[in-house]
Amino acid sequence: MTRKTYGQPLARDAMAYVLAGGRGSRLKELTDNRAKPAVYFGGMSRIIDFALSNAINSGIRRIGVATQYKAHSLIRHMNRAWNFMRPERNESFDILPASQRIDELHWYEGTADAVFQNIDIIQSYAPKYMVILAGDHIYKMDYELMLQQHVNSGADVTIGCLVVPKKDASGFGVMAVDEKAVITAFVEKPKDPPTIPGDPAHSLASMGIYVFETEFLFDQLRRDAEDPNSSRDFGGDIIPHIVKHGKAVAHKFTDSCIRAAEEIEEYWRDVGTLDAYFEANLDLTDTVPKLNMYDRDWPIWTDQIVAAPAKFVHDQDGRRGHAISSLISQDCIVSGAVAKRSLLFTGVKMGSFSSVEEAVILPYCNIGRGARLSKVIIDSGVRIPENLVVGEDPVLDAQRFRRTENGVCLINKKMIEQLK
Repeated sequence: MTRKTYGQPLARDAMAYVLAGGRGSRLKELTDNRAKPAVYFGGMSRIIDFALSNAINSGIRRIGVATQYKAHSLIRHMNRAWNFMRPERNESFDILPASQRIDELHWYEGTADAVFQNIDIIQSYAPKYMVILAGDHIYKMDYELMLQQHVNSGADVTIGCLVVPKKDASGFGVMAVDEKAVITAFVEKPKDPPTIPGDPAHSLASMGIYVFETEFLFDQLRRDAEDPNSSRDFGGDIIPHIVKHGKAVAHKFTDSCIRAAEEIEEYWRDVGTLDAYFEANLDLTDTVPKLNMYDRDWPIWTDQIVAAPAKFVHDQDGRRGHAISSLISQDCIVSGAVAKRSLLFTGVKMGSFSSVEEAVILPYCNIGRGARLSKVIIDSGVRIPENLVVGEDPVLDAQRFRRTENGVCLINKKMIEQLK
């Protein structure tokens, strides 16, 4: 997508505020000890790195991240990966854990409250615009283009949206719009979603991305905080009120999606289930991946760990270290083993005669000699016993591990301990 920026980019006057407090319970044991935005993705990154990288690449230099559920690993990652912002360049990066700032009884009660409780911190930076982001989706997007539409349309709020089949829209907040993209209704997870004018087969689903002028947003948050019936949520309270009493405009993801030359579709994924998380990771192993992680014009920033290069050893029949259609991260050793259509995150070690196929193996796992694994997600730090077989006996797999409807097995340390 090509920018059409005239004069000073609006992003320089904006602050990105990332809502990263969600548990992500549909990821089951993968979020037992970490928030969903902190879950590893793509070999080296975390899910939150996509929203943060989009902000940086869009030109936004003021960023706040609200955290809540089991935030330690998320905060540690951001301290390591995102500490390059410099106040002397008018840049800032604030991590904002729920800390009972308003009173001693309440943590963040909802997405809107997570912003309301930090109004004083936002005011200290005096941004003209606020870009509110969800921290748990995989996509590349230029927020500058969304800011330009917001200003040009005179909207009170601009909402990022996806064009989705009507049959799939019931899981989203859905917008009804007129011919000028002005939102006439906003409903959460409707049974009969409204459709796009002239396109009865598709609906506009909210991406959880909102642009406001800062003072207008503060007025709405203060009004909402005084409403005893509010759930303190953007999608449930703030947005419907503005749709009814102000001007809300839809911004299509297709208008600001970043695609490298070989990317054939606008890529956005909610990796909120184990199956969706598994498939999105495996998407990266395709010869021409739907999401290009090698795009140097729009890099996905993350923690740059200092580690040795990946290594493949042994070259004997039946004991040859190699990988096919796979992403192998630094500090991995594939010793007389084979990885097919898999992702090995940092520090994975594979013992001789072991094999993995369609596997997402998180950092610092050890695959024992002779193990044979397919369609698995292995949580970080797991030591797979020698000769363990997973992915060939559905009944046995379901007894020992978390097995999804699509036959993907999640394996963590506790499950392995119970095998003994």
